Amino acid sequence: MSTIRTAAIFGATGAIGTHLGSELDRRGIPFRAVGRRKARLEETFGALPRAEIREADAADIASATAALRGADTVFYTLGLPYPQHRLHPVLMRNTLQAAEAAGVARLVLVSSVYPFGVPRTARVAETHPRVPCSRKGEYRKQQEDLVLEAHAKGSIAASILRLPDFYGPGADLSLAHLIFQAAVQGKTATWLGPAGTPHEFVYVPDTAPVLAELAEAEDCYGQAWHFAGPGPISGIDFITRVYRAAGRAPKYRTVGPGLMKILGWFKADYAEVQEMMYLQETPVLLDDSKLLARFPETRKTPYDEGIRATLQPAGGPRV
Repeated sequence: MSTIRTAAIFGATGAIGTHLGSELDRRGIPFRAVGRRKARLEETFGALPRAEIREADAADIASATAALRGADTVFYTLGLPYPQHRLHPVLMRNTLQAAEAAGVARLVLVSSVYPFGVPRTARVAETHPRVPCSRKGEYRKQQEDLVLEAHAKGSIAASILRLPDFYGPGADLSLAHLIFQAAVQGKTATWLGPAGTPHEFVYVPDTAPVLAELAEAEDCYGQAWHFAGPGPISGIDFITRVYRAAGRAPKYRTVGPGLMKILGWFKADYAEVQEMMYLQETPVLLDDSKLLARFPETRKTPYDEGIRATLQPAGGPRV
């Protein structure tokens, strides 16, 4: 029997939340799919027998509290576009207040490598100093600090799962998504920064069982956990594998810091990406040995297998 009676997923229609909902349903755990657009929630989760649709907004404490009332565990998988990253700590503060008001016992936050800044070690473990070198990293660190402080205060049992870049069906906000789109359309892919440095991607469906296991393990709260991909891979190698799986010859161009700065003068999206270029030059490669020791059955989908499934997911192409 699961220790989770009823879960709630904030950011349910995102790539991670969508796969997590399917995983909870598979495990027989009732859950609430929480989001701002009811129609999309119903489209995504309407066929799952254990899903309950809850239209709510994490920016509204009253709305979030109503969505959480009666749940004992909340998974926070809410992603934000770069221009809105300043809202990460704001929405987390609201969620924690709502969870406390609703009597929620546990919270699991999905975070990223951003709080670490420039890595000081080849592999970055949970003990690595968090010294953000970007505004987005600072916002993510503030978000994590709120979660850890709430746990220390005793208002909720909380844990954090940090992920590298990700790819897979529905992962539209990822760097990799643009590569898949270009490969399917026969266009030239754009890679930000040097294409020969090691990088890491996690296949999104692999994250769902990890989140469920962490949430059910009482000893995993009060700390952060890392889940890395199947291994480092260069941008060139990843692009080549995607194009070959799509039946095309690989085509790509790189965009360096100088060109990115110039493009940022004309388009806000490029300006937002510019401060994150350090990750392409000094990548953060996560050490997830702690998680693998605690959950030795954890599966990591090989790149070629995950790429094929992304190009032809169940229900037809989505890239």
